[in-house]
Amino acid sequence: MKKETSLTAAIFKGKCPRCRKGNIFPVSMFSFRKLTEVNQTCPSCGVDLVPEPDFYYGAMYISYALSVALFITVMVVLNFLFNDPELMVYIGSVLFFNLILLPLMLRISKVLYLYGLGKISYEPDME
Repeated sequence: MKKETSLTAAIFKGKCPRCRKGNIFPVSMFSFRKLTEVNQTCPSCGVDLVPEPDFYYGAMYISYALSVALFITVMVVLNFLFNDPELMVYIGSVLFFNLILLPLMLRISKVLYLYGLGKISYEPDME
């Protein structure tokens, strides 16, 4: 009996929504290389990962929401730990964390967009 990958694990690892085995991206989720590239087809099951031209432009709304959530989190943590620091500390911290987490947020937003709007259903028996 094969162990199935959970939906959450597949999303955070950037796996294909159909088989949850093949990678959506040609590089690691944390890599700064090839930030915008997505595999055309799943290397494992062959499903089309780019349903239509410019499909992933809609993912920028999810990426924006993730950036806003990061901004608010950094603001709350800085207020809690440093009791209302200088404005430049806020700006520097938000810029630093946005740059460090850029590849992850960009790729997670594309994965969430594909899972949500890609109309690809999970088939556990796909090879």
